[in-house]
Amino acid sequence: MTKHFLWSNLLLAAAGTAAAQSKTENITPGEAQTVKPHIILIVADQHRGDAMNCMGNPAVVTPNMDALAQDGTLFLNGYSSTPSSTPARAGLLTGLSPWHHGMLGYGRVGNQYRYEMPAMLSELGYFTFGIGKMHWFPQKALHGFHGTLVDESGRVESKDFVSDYRLWFQMQAPGKNPDETGIGWNAHGSGVYALPEALHPTAWTGQMACEMIHNHDKGNGEPLFLKVSFARPHSPYDPPRRLMEQYEGRDVPAPAVGEWCKDKVYAAPCDVATADKDAAFGNFGEEYAKESRRHYYANVTFVDEEIGKVIEALRQEGMYDNALICYVSDHGDMLGDHHHWRKTYPYEGSAHVPYIVKWPASCGFAKGGKVEAPVELRDLLPTFLEMAGGKVPEDMDGRSLAVLMRDGAAGWRKYIDLEHATCYSVDNYWCALTDGKVKYVWRFHTGEEELFDLTKDPQELKNVVKEKKYAAKLREMRGEMVRHLEERGEEFVKDGQLQVLKRTVLYSPLFPDENPVDTGI
Repeated sequence: MTKHFLWSNLLLAAAGTAAAQSKTENITPGEAQTVKPHIILIVADQHRGDAMNCMGNPAVVTPNMDALAQDGTLFLNGYSSTPSSTPARAGLLTGLSPWHHGMLGYGRVGNQYRYEMPAMLSELGYFTFGIGKMHWFPQKALHGFHGTLVDESGRVESKDFVSDYRLWFQMQAPGKNPDETGIGWNAHGSGVYALPEALHPTAWTGQMACEMIHNHDKGNGEPLFLKVSFARPHSPYDPPRRLMEQYEGRDVPAPAVGEWCKDKVYAAPCDVATADKDAAFGNFGEEYAKESRRHYYANVTFVDEEIGKVIEALRQEGMYDNALICYVSDHGDMLGDHHHWRKTYPYEGSAHVPYIVKWPASCGFAKGGKVEAPVELRDLLPTFLEMAGGKVPEDMDGRSLAVLMRDGAAGWRKYIDLEHATCYSVDNYWCALTDGKVKYVWRFHTGEEELFDLTKDPQELKNVVKEKKYAAKLREMRGEMVRHLEERGEEFVKDGQLQVLKRTVLYSPLFPDENPVDTGI
């Protein structure tokens, strides 16, 4: 295979020097003789779980995601425990629950944790590299990666920081503005990308990932851990015109509007022209929401195309069969459901995420399976450790998905926990439990409860918390929440009863940094 000598090679060469210094003291002789799988972790930002064709939404064009699911396992109930960027990424990084990695809402990821995915895989002999949106602080933090090329969506959190994507953009289009499309990073309006498609950050991320795969030295037997992290379909909803044309006039699902939200202040119709372009709540009308969805879906299709290129690169290099490939998102996007926008909410549009795993051929797991057991981002690190021949720490909250594949749901967790500290509104401070079939929500500041029967009501249109036929289920779920929260002390649970909190707890006492920062969102 001819080497690809493009812009990234200087950085890859520097990373390669660091790779030679990789720690290997934890690898036993027996492990060294085992062919370890390449691990390719593909992450999209703000991709809601139902925005894939293989998840039953025919309005979305996702042939490559669908093919990956058909060649692997589609986890139907994949969740992000703390559905906003940084706490979700902390859980992905550490394999820990929100309370144990310390981030209960949107803030800054810690400087160093006792468990970190790239560091642990480096110690197991992997060359580790990250491309795209990391959303860490400092923004070029490595957490054990040998190197990263980052796209931080215009975010600047330290003096003189310029992301690798924007440096590349300056080389490709000197004097041009990468934000020329003019849509804000959290806006829910939409438009067509105003620059040549090749300059789009989605195209850049895919291109850099393919270069890394083609340039990886297969001859030395060193397995590759590559994290490919797309900044879309997160707003701006700005697909290239070519892709938007596929969606023009396409019938897409209208936003769900629950009975429980019809008397809320934000349910009243509001004027798009005078409203905040990044309002967290608002009834802007069905057609506005559907048009945003068309552009959002087109961004999903753009990511899907780049995933296809990554898969093809793996095939060309003979790496595909021996690769563990995972596709997930850090959280979803409400897209106007219940007149909510963005994320941080307990509802499916926000917390339910895509979750696909293509296993190495040597695992022998059946292809095209669908698993209903609740899984979460924390489960990926222990899965990687097992596949890499390492040991999963006993106090890691995540569990290896390979165990679920081998043993079935028996012994697996009953519910996954979800939560988010106060954001966008005072009452948006909550904790929830779900198995994908039922969901219980506890509001910390108000003591309000919500209960949804997801089997009968997947769009969460009706809060059944006051219905007599669900009284036993409500008691069961309330008891499960008590057990989940009681380790946090009497501020959360006292005398076996859930407590209303007077303050917001953004960081738990287990957060590793001494002076955590509340950045807002």
